[in-house]
Amino acid sequence: MKKHWVKKELPDEAVVAQLCEHLHLERPLATLLAQRGISTVQDARDFFEPNIEKLHDPFLMKDMNVAVERLSKAIIHDERIMVYGDYDVDGTSAVALLYSFLCKIHGSDAHEYVKYYIPDRYTEGYGITEKGIQYCRDNGINLLISLDCGIKANDMVDLANQYGIDVIITDHHLEGDTLPNAVAILDPKRKDCTYPYKELSGCGVGFKLVQGYCQRNGLPDELWLERMDLVAVSIACDIVAITGENRILAHFGLEMINKIPRMGIRSILDQAGIKMRTYPPFSEDTIFTRVISISDLVFYVGPRINAAGRIKSAKESVRLFIVEDEDKSMEISTRINKQNNERKQKDKNATEEAMDMIRNSHEFENRKSIVIYNPQWEKGIIGIVASRLVEEFYKPTIVLMSSDDGLITGSARSVKEFNIYDGIDSCADLLEHFGGHKYAAGLTMKQENLEEFSQRFEEYVKENLDEKAYEPEITVDMMLNLSEITPQFLKNLKKFAPFGPGNMEPIFETDGVVDEGNARIVGDKHLKCRILSPYERGNSIDSIAFNQKALLPVVSDSKPFNVLYHVEENRWNNTVTTQLNIKDIEPADNSQRGRVADMQDDYAYRTSNDKKDSRLA
Repeated sequence: MKKHWVKKELPDEAVVAQLCEHLHLERPLATLLAQRGISTVQDARDFFEPNIEKLHDPFLMKDMNVAVERLSKAIIHDERIMVYGDYDVDGTSAVALLYSFLCKIHGSDAHEYVKYYIPDRYTEGYGITEKGIQYCRDNGINLLISLDCGIKANDMVDLANQYGIDVIITDHHLEGDTLPNAVAILDPKRKDCTYPYKELSGCGVGFKLVQGYCQRNGLPDELWLERMDLVAVSIACDIVAITGENRILAHFGLEMINKIPRMGIRSILDQAGIKMRTYPPFSEDTIFTRVISISDLVFYVGPRINAAGRIKSAKESVRLFIVEDEDKSMEISTRINKQNNERKQKDKNATEEAMDMIRNSHEFENRKSIVIYNPQWEKGIIGIVASRLVEEFYKPTIVLMSSDDGLITGSARSVKEFNIYDGIDSCADLLEHFGGHKYAAGLTMKQENLEEFSQRFEEYVKENLDEKAYEPEITVDMMLNLSEITPQFLKNLKKFAPFGPGNMEPIFETDGVVDEGNARIVGDKHLKCRILSPYERGNSIDSIAFNQKALLPVVSDSKPFNVLYHVEENRWNNTVTTQLNIKDIEPADNSQRGRVADMQDDYAYRTSNDKKDSRLA
């Protein structure tokens, strides 16, 4: 599918020059900083050198005082506490964080007073459930603490109150029209909360509760610092912004994972075939093994942790995060990995079925949206299938299945320019219930409303989505010359990590390059080549385009092409080399005229300025 290349605007040259001078940065990297809103030298130093001391005071969060006071009372008086969380990575990591902390400060009899609960994805669904409240009542729970859920659970909190169960909500989702009648509600997105950073993960909010409890009760900082690895996992897998406070938490959490990984994280990565940099003790000299990154957590840890809740029980994920015995850790991770393999097969089968239904139907060919139904699909995988269909066809997509109560339920995923929640809301009279946000939602309807819903949703998409929006976009940070990709450039580029929303790994563009002549397909679906620029001096660079074998003809016909890419290190057979991770390619003769000339002019201008900078220094 053809992609539209969208170039970011270049920042103020004076800001770039100042960053270059004071930070001794290459001009392209100083430009990157300025593009990301980092315009002062101090801001840049804070960005490159995350500092624990820059974490916000937890008591700046609305209701933190009340929450810490109520939790302290529960612990002092040996009340029974239920740690209650969602079944995804954010929820299970949050439960593991708070549960392990409470067990540690409670001591040897902790298991009598501290419990945890994860609702079943299929029989209960998301959030605080009636079955969960009944379980708390039957087990004599005095205080329920929700994590990554609860901000809209008004009825369930009322039910808990009827049973004499106090509720502390910790969440990071948007509130409804009215807040639940809880003892305390910790949520930085509350309209009346002035907490300075709004983008914490659900686990991150739970972390702030632990931090606040330790500060108020004079406990060692280590009790909350040692749990930042779980926060890093949640930040990565819940796809929250890696800016501000999250950048600090992700940085130090990743450092923990690489230096002193907890048993469960190490074993699940081992199951994924990822050999960590080194087991303790950590050695800076160990350069030929993998350094775990945010993307490793997203692609290798996240799906496996989620698979436990999709196939069996998300309680397995909590057990993995808190286990301290190596054999037990390996046993749980092996079981979870098998569940992930089962999930992948179900995902693959359902996706192939959906693709066939779409490709073999003239109806779908002319539609601007996809609404597809198969009563046999499973709830745990339809969201994944919807995402796959968006990747393939780039249309707003709703994937539906039959639920046990005779209704149709489904997951929706969207394209960049379309608010799918609003589209579903336009058909609200046909639905039993729905919820979600701009790019992802869930819905339930009666069987007899499916056809009308599909027609009305299609009409809404036609009226509200511009034709140009059906072409996916790639945002290009800036033009770069291959000769500028030096070892020092790569070393400084790595300081921008961890990458993620709000600080995405930069995509560079180089125009008019050619392949050395050995372009080929590897692994059946990946394009491998080595490119060089005939317009500048310098060596050719190894390049790979994952899952893009269709680009081979563009690369191998001996004509110049334009390329978008990440710059990264490739570690293979005890060798570290610079590699371009290609995101897209287009023939140079189809690009805007003058691109190559612009590149040469830009290169000459930057080279001239760099020489001036060196003379001034």
